[in-house]
Amino acid sequence: MTGVDAPDRERPPGADPGVLTQIEQRVLWLAVRMVDVANTGDAGGIKVGGHQASSASMVSLMTALWFGHLRRDDKVAIKPHASPVYHAIKYLTGELDRSYLTRLRRRGGLQAYPSRTKDPDVADFSTGSVGLGAVAPLFSAAARRYVDRHFGERPPARCIATVGDAELDEGNVWEAIADPVTADLGNVMLIVDLNRQSLDRVVPGIASTRLQRFFADAGWHVAEAKYGRRLQAMFSEPGGDALRAHIDAMPNEAYQALFAHTGAALRERACAGADGAARRLLDDVDDEALPALLFNLGGHDHDELLATFAACDAETDRPSIVFAYTIKGWGLPIAGDPLNHSRLLTSEQIDDLRAASGMPDDDEWARFDPDSAAGRLCAAVGDELNNTPPPRRPQLPVPRATLRRAVSKPMSTQEAFGRTLTQLADDTDIGPRLVTASPDVSISTNLGSWINRAGVFAPVEVDDHGGADRLLRWAPGPTGRHVELGISEMNLFLLLGQLGLAHEHHGELLLPIGTVYDPFVLRGLDAFIYSLYSGARFIVAGTPSGVTLAPEGGAHQSTITASVGIELPDVVFAEPSYAREVDWLLCDGLARLMADDGESLYLRLSTRPLDQDPFHRAIERTGEDAMRAAVLAGAYHLVAPRDDGCPPVDLVVSGAVVPEAVRAADELDAEGVDAAVVVVTSADRLYRGWQSTVRSAAAGATTSVRPGHLQDLLGRRRAPIVSAHDASGHALAWIGSAVGARQIPLGVERFGESGTIPDLYDVTGISAAHMVNAALLAVARAPS
Repeated sequence: MTGVDAPDRERPPGADPGVLTQIEQRVLWLAVRMVDVANTGDAGGIKVGGHQASSASMVSLMTALWFGHLRRDDKVAIKPHASPVYHAIKYLTGELDRSYLTRLRRRGGLQAYPSRTKDPDVADFSTGSVGLGAVAPLFSAAARRYVDRHFGERPPARCIATVGDAELDEGNVWEAIADPVTADLGNVMLIVDLNRQSLDRVVPGIASTRLQRFFADAGWHVAEAKYGRRLQAMFSEPGGDALRAHIDAMPNEAYQALFAHTGAALRERACAGADGAARRLLDDVDDEALPALLFNLGGHDHDELLATFAACDAETDRPSIVFAYTIKGWGLPIAGDPLNHSRLLTSEQIDDLRAASGMPDDDEWARFDPDSAAGRLCAAVGDELNNTPPPRRPQLPVPRATLRRAVSKPMSTQEAFGRTLTQLADDTDIGPRLVTASPDVSISTNLGSWINRAGVFAPVEVDDHGGADRLLRWAPGPTGRHVELGISEMNLFLLLGQLGLAHEHHGELLLPIGTVYDPFVLRGLDAFIYSLYSGARFIVAGTPSGVTLAPEGGAHQSTITASVGIELPDVVFAEPSYAREVDWLLCDGLARLMADDGESLYLRLSTRPLDQDPFHRAIERTGEDAMRAAVLAGAYHLVAPRDDGCPPVDLVVSGAVVPEAVRAADELDAEGVDAAVVVVTSADRLYRGWQSTVRSAAAGATTSVRPGHLQDLLGRRRAPIVSAHDASGHALAWIGSAVGARQIPLGVERFGESGTIPDLYDVTGISAAHMVNAALLAVARAPS
């Protein structure tokens, strides 16, 4: 039970403590009973779960927060295992319908952990991905600061997270608090439920003083709610200093072991090792009152909690963290049990808790009488804090394209991305809404021209030491539209997610675009998924990618990111080859960030310059509008089939390997093979289109399948397919089965190394020669 002394504080004016206790007991009952009911139904032979003990440790904290501290514009992330407590509060304040209380962890009901997109009463943050919900409010506060600087100050809003102490084991928490982007955010408060238990055990020597030092060194205000007012009063008596020192020095395991004892056995264990002064002080406490005294922790004392929260509010220039000491399973017969994490109360224990909670005999789900003090407080809190639907996102006009004429020189998709973004900077409609971010790779991902045009963001003017006069004008200030993070891909995706929710959280639409080295998308994948699951919308450019980044070696050559992009929900994966494709995809992606049914966009880009003439010739053949539509649909013919009676083959390629496919088609033509080249701009959209037709047919139990874009391109002649990709061949390997054609997939199936592009294409089997050989094999094996 280590810790530091906290100053004496008076409870700020607010709700009557007796009323808070009454509400707290009702919340505890409802949360525990919800989990109990969830586990009484048939779940198909699997465990339903729920966390009665973890909910109980949070009841006092969340009661104090909701009924004595929060204001209308505050945003709160809920400790994942305390979701039943949150739903119980939302039920008592009138937001949640009663029917949901018996549908925890069931289809159409309440989710296991708070979800913005699937729960009826969660509007702020999804949690459940341990460590990510803990710091999401930190990045939301950073987004709020950006919005205030660019669009004018809004009413004050605090961003609060309630987390379990074991969540601080997650490395992303420490990445987040150390990043300069999250510094000096005085509207942030992190509340740690310090119950000294993890999933399976009592945490040995949690050393909260060490954790406090880490946060203090990162510039945070550190506060404690360690002991309740009853124990604090005892500490002020003669011998109290000795008693406090004795409890402070007690190992976590020893303190937790006290919960298994009562009476004389409890006294003996509690006094073991104590000096005479502490023993004499406890001798004046009878056996019946001793548990209530020894277990009077600050995390279950409303007066102490509200005073601590108020002290954090006074710290306006730095974030705050509160270490609130609690008891896992507080108020329940399983309190303090080292194995109580997944334990459920028995039916007899539920009956006892029902009676102790004072529930009406005829209604175990009753709200308070609206004319009672508790009922009036619940109604007032509901009027102030209950969620209202956000307005629709504004539908701002986005240009169809920014490159007005053909690109005459060879250009990489990464360069085209930078050019397009720079052109959009001055657009009067969307330019002010664009905000970019990168983890210290802005220049190497081609954001230099954008930064010169848009500036670098800092909340206050910063001495640039001549940066504004350099070739790259790095002069941070409040009007800048680029946010530079430290080297943390987790922080990038967490920031993109919260910038992408700025409309819902802070009332201003932002169009966030992040850049990251493509192989390191996987470093931030957990936060990427979290932000998508939370309903955020943003664009990320992974660049450079693949073994095409030849001299850099295997550590910088991504191979599986295409497959990851295709498989992620709520984001479109695209891999353009030519500059105009980048332009069209990026502009369309920005428009879709605002659409009612919109989604995010992941662009996989390359640094390899490609000759743009083949694409220009394809446009001349098909027309610009038709080509743009095909690019956005996911694929187009770069080299059209001749259909001259020669053996046919379709070369299906994506990204930087397109020149090899064009060269292979020329060689195959000389061999008397009708080789078409299909460029895939979005395997994701092709796959979704195919799946939608198949699922529609399956749902309707019909054998009639409506042809989609993929069928139009490849399904009519059903030629053998050779696919090639500067990524795992898996990403395109499904296409043959979709159109009923034989396929040989080529791709990168090994770790990379340093070399030239021809060398590495040869080593990995995606060169023009490999495509030719595979095509001849496919044609030879094709049925006549």
